[in-house]
Amino acid sequence: MEASAILQATAFPELKTERLLLRQFKQSDLENVFLGLSHPDVIKYYGVNYTSLEDTQRQLDWFWENEQNQTGIWWAVCSPDNQVFYGGGGLSSMSLEHRKAEIGFWLLPEYWGKGIMPEAMPLIFDYAFQQLNLHRIEGLVESDNDICKKAVRKLNFIHEGTMVDCEMKNGRFISIDIFAKFNTYN
Repeated sequence: MEASAILQATAFPELKTERLLLRQFKQSDLENVFLGLSHPDVIKYYGVNYTSLEDTQRQLDWFWENEQNQTGIWWAVCSPDNQVFYGGGGLSSMSLEHRKAEIGFWLLPEYWGKGIMPEAMPLIFDYAFQQLNLHRIEGLVESDNDICKKAVRKLNFIHEGTMVDCEMKNGRFISIDIFAKFNTYN
């Protein structure tokens, strides 16, 4: 079955480990998404940020639009009982035709260094490679973000190169490192 048929035929998949539940974002997550995507430490190297709950609604709408348009799929990362919200992770810029997507991930700072990202990311990779039949997952990381670059290397991403001074952020040019992980299931 092709990835587009899979996305249309199945309900939003919940992904689980003993410590984590990855589930669809809900309207009740708005405040937690705002807490994350307005926090200076989280948004320092992140592509979006919000200054109000009203603005943050655009992020929830973006999650849902990605699903509807089959251009991505994002999960809220929570405790297994769904009582504690840790952050979000998922796929965007997905092209089913070219069998690739871009990975994204963020956590509330109080959950940094607790092994959540290395536990959650393989769930997303497995879903992308086995269920969606993607071939390539890209990670675009600001060159100054050494912690994230170290994390994606631990997840066996390959550094493919650097786009120098390719974007403007806060009035200055930034460079982006390109990482990729490939489907080893087929």
